[in-house]
Amino acid sequence: MKKCRITVMKVIEHTDLMERYENPMLHACDLREGQVFIANGWKKPEGLCDSAWSSMSAFVMTLAHGGENLYEGWMKNPRSAMISCNDGFRPVSFYIEALEEEAEPVPPALSK
Repeated sequence: MKKCRITVMKVIEHTDLMERYENPMLHACDLREGQVFIANGWKKPEGLCDSAWSSMSAFVMTLAHGGENLYEGWMKNPRSAMISCNDGFRPVSFYIEALEEEAEPVPPALSK
């Protein structure tokens, strides 16, 4: 299994929708463009929100295990994916790419 790099590519805020439908929030999303996370295949990187991980974890796992050409080759790099989190007020686009570096093994207690 390989590690994967997750790069924040775009952070968009739909302020019109936020003003109309969302309750005020202090820290709804602290991600910033250019921010990079390294996923150890099976584990959510520290600092990445749960909602974003939920949206992308299947893609990270597929790429970490050698999967390629997701969705019939829509990415120029066959070992990558462009995924957005499911926040309708402030969607974030992530570029995920498999690295050559081996991931750390799953601890025995988690592999059962």
